[in-house]
Amino acid sequence: MSQLSRILGQYDAPQQAMAQGVYPYFRPIESDQDTVVSINGKPVLMFGSNSYLGLTNHPRLKEASIKAIEKYGTGCAGSRFLNGTLDIHIELEHRLAQLVGKEATLVYATGFSVNAGVIPCLTGREDYLIFDDSDHASIIEGKRLSFSKQLKFRHNNMEDLERLLKKCEPEKTKVIVVDGVFSMEGDVVKLPEIVALSKKYNASIMVDEAHSLGVFGKTGAGVCEHFNVIEDVDLIMGTFSKSLGTIGGFIAADENIINFLKHHSRTLIFSASITPASTACVIEALNVMKEETWRQKKLWENTERAKSQFVQLGFDTGFSETPIIPLYVRDNTKTFMLTTMLMNDGVFINPVVSPAVRSEDTLIRYSLMATHTFEQIDESVEKIAKAARALGVI
Repeated sequence: MSQLSRILGQYDAPQQAMAQGVYPYFRPIESDQDTVVSINGKPVLMFGSNSYLGLTNHPRLKEASIKAIEKYGTGCAGSRFLNGTLDIHIELEHRLAQLVGKEATLVYATGFSVNAGVIPCLTGREDYLIFDDSDHASIIEGKRLSFSKQLKFRHNNMEDLERLLKKCEPEKTKVIVVDGVFSMEGDVVKLPEIVALSKKYNASIMVDEAHSLGVFGKTGAGVCEHFNVIEDVDLIMGTFSKSLGTIGGFIAADENIINFLKHHSRTLIFSASITPASTACVIEALNVMKEETWRQKKLWENTERAKSQFVQLGFDTGFSETPIIPLYVRDNTKTFMLTTMLMNDGVFINPVVSPAVRSEDTLIRYSLMATHTFEQIDESVEKIAKAARALGVI
């Protein structure tokens, strides 16, 4: 055994959870990502998915992906920078720019690689990157790759953000990077207030719309559209792995910013391009989202039905205003136990425990799709409440 293996082998938290029968990760699904999935040959209600519009098994998306493979093959065998740019990549970038109201976009292979590759390019050593302390891990990873001065403000706390902005040298570039919807707690960024502060202190803004694209806004463009501040936000980031049914991501901005990123963003230049199948899938997802407007409406109806029941039952749902509903357990062990009990009872939810959150803030993350029926929601709420009562959570 090597020294490296011996040292890393000291990490045994997963093995301990497995021995207790409560390990909740890497659960193999044997079917498509739908409101009901198959696990170990049994049907399980899926309330742990990010497929907010329920498009992952839409026949039009699948057909578009198959046709793209027939025409372009399975991959591009290179990066966007060199041999990996297809005509449908350009088409998708035009469509996304139109959707989010920006001059240009760049499509990446994953959403994580967007944040990891864009953020380090935006500012120099004497400039400032300013983050919400609940920002997604991909944003945090991006800032770790930057040589800029880095400041962190308390979650959605505008007084703390202004305190940091006052500390910045006025003539230096300042970029505020925030999630549109925070992925674990389900609350929404205070974007109008951030815009007001950005104007007061001459700062720029980047918004990660990963969990708000397709969910917020009249056309599904996200919270920037919802709050009518698209022109006030410099960069809009989004992913394809939530509402749009596949994998990939993009950054949208003006021509100057996109031109710079095209020639400096290392995760674009040195990563293979998004596959033809995923690219065609997103183009068709945008068509479906535009035509089947009932999906966004039904998603919000489902959200209201579930959340109202959870609140009435006495669950602490925090400050969520979205189809992501946190059910606070505030105990690591009970969170794992609750997840296991629900899986055994045919309900799939996701545990969120330390170090992802503080031990006193552990929760199960319940998320909704437009394609859930009221009957499925009611059944899941009943089973969650039963298990939560058994553990003394409610």
